[in-house]
Amino acid sequence: MSHIKIHRDHHLGHAGARKIAYKWAEQVETEFGMDCTYEEGHSHDEVTFKRSGVSGTLKVSPHAFELDAKLGFLLGAFRDKIEREIVKNLDTLLAKKPAGRKPKT
Repeated sequence: MSHIKIHRDHHLGHAGARKIAYKWAEQVETEFGMDCTYEEGHSHDEVTFKRSGVSGTLKVSPHAFELDAKLGFLLGAFRDKIEREIVKNLDTLLAKKPAGRKPKT
């Protein structure tokens, strides 16, 4: 069984991180057919995701995201490609600037 572990620090705070995590969960449900469960907690939230051949968690804290995924035998052969896609999706969400107020003219 292959393992994927990804850690990303951020400065979003808990509310901002939670928004990103919800978007990430929606994205993997739509794009990859994952079943996601989101549990909010006091010190951190946790997204549990699974589908045939993949299971894992995304731990969402005020300062970091920690993803831990387990790939079954068949998907283990594609570990590097799957990890690159997860990293790309998470980094893209983290790079997006929150919509700000329009300047007064």
